[in-house]
Amino acid sequence: MYLSTAASRTAASRSWRSHVRTAVLASVLPFTLATASAQDGPQLNLPRVELNAGMHRIDAQVAQAPQERQTGLMHRQNMPLHEGMLFVFEQPATQCFWMKNTLLPLSTAFVADDGTIVNLADMQPQTLDSHCSTKPVRYVLEMNQGWFAHKDIKAGFKLSGAPFKR
Repeated sequence: MYLSTAASRTAASRSWRSHVRTAVLASVLPFTLATASAQDGPQLNLPRVELNAGMHRIDAQVAQAPQERQTGLMHRQNMPLHEGMLFVFEQPATQCFWMKNTLLPLSTAFVADDGTIVNLADMQPQTLDSHCSTKPVRYVLEMNQGWFAHKDIKAGFKLSGAPFKR
């Protein structure tokens, strides 16, 4: 659209900015509200899946929906030794995690579709340090810090369970 006068260009510019501002707010507001509600308290009632790391059984909560993944293990005061949380993403990508509002020290396994651990990371409570997968993955398993090391589980180890069967 071509505008011939400065006044009409200014009015059109204001109108355009108003539409852009409205569109930005409309797209950001749901995320902001989801962020606020996602951090209200710990998630204790997510579905569970049994995983195995060799002879070791893992009872993992499954965080699959975006809000469940966003909240993760935030606000948890404790977690039994054989429990963890499995984050499931729609497709493989570089996954990065931090520990905002997370009270427990955790070890994280970035896991390929076939259950192979790509890399591990130890994460300190309530920090904003980013810990990322070294390759694209769909699964991330968080356990109490040291769980993998105590069981001598390293990158290349293969986990088993329903999510990894194809």
